[in-house]
Amino acid sequence: MNLRDLRYLVALAEHRHFGRAAEACFVSQPTLSTQIRKIEDELGVTLFERTPRRVLLTPVGVEIARRASEVLNEVEQIRAIARGTRDPESGTVRLGIFPTLGPYLLPHVVPPLRERFPRLELLLTEEKTETLLRLLREGRLDAAIMALPLHDDSLHTQFLFEEPFVLAVPGSHPLAQRRRVSGRDLAERDLLLLEEGHCLRDQALAVCHANGAAERSGFRATSLETLRQMVAANVGITLLPVLAVRPPVACAANVHLLGFSDAPPHRRIAMAWRRSSAMAGFLRRLADVIRALPPPLLDPRPEACPPTDTAPVARATPR
Repeated sequence: MNLRDLRYLVALAEHRHFGRAAEACFVSQPTLSTQIRKIEDELGVTLFERTPRRVLLTPVGVEIARRASEVLNEVEQIRAIARGTRDPESGTVRLGIFPTLGPYLLPHVVPPLRERFPRLELLLTEEKTETLLRLLREGRLDAAIMALPLHDDSLHTQFLFEEPFVLAVPGSHPLAQRRRVSGRDLAERDLLLLEEGHCLRDQALAVCHANGAAERSGFRATSLETLRQMVAANVGITLLPVLAVRPPVACAANVHLLGFSDAPPHRRIAMAWRRSSAMAGFLRRLADVIRALPPPLLDPRPEACPPTDTAPVARATPR
């Protein structure tokens, strides 16, 4: 049994499908299937139950796959130690970030990262938080930028910043005549939210519950841009993180942005990495650069979008 075989085993345990596991390992399906059989023959146990439609792990397969993942993680740590000893600032960092932050934060942090670490190769992965956590545990990411709390004792978290939310309403909405709103203004209103799996959905729901608002039934967006365009089309109102309304993001026509007069709702952003990581010292320096955002970027008092003469045809009546 070698490291390649362990990668095949872990890939099949993750994908539960021979074709997808083979594709992830860049080998043919017969090759992966043959190697899995050889591992089972060598160990004298059945690791996977093969059915016509899916692959299931046996109880012993679950435990062996878990330990195989730990072995691969330790091997990656050995390589990381070697890279870190040579020169961490000229190596490679695999950094994860979630979709409702990545496109809006990266334009502000990649240039200073390149200036501070000109020889560093930054490999970015954009996934939802649940997937980022798994990739971190498996050693397939060195660090990830996520929203707190994370509830994982195996990870070290370094706080970066608080990102306030703003309220986005159509130009024709009664609240569009105001410069500020309070949490009480959300009472008994329905908000457009993202689909399940986005941490921003959970954060927005918490704001709704705290202020007597609710989710708009029958609608769940797949991205912040969908939410923004639905507001522009007079479908409803929503909460947007403030970085998503800062340049270089263009201001959408017919979208009026309102800050909160009281303590603005916000999310707490941190960078996380494994406590056992050999790159911990360098990752702290990396986090320091990301944390040094210009204060105006996180100002919870956004300027209103310019009004438009022609608003889209209303498809629903906002509440």
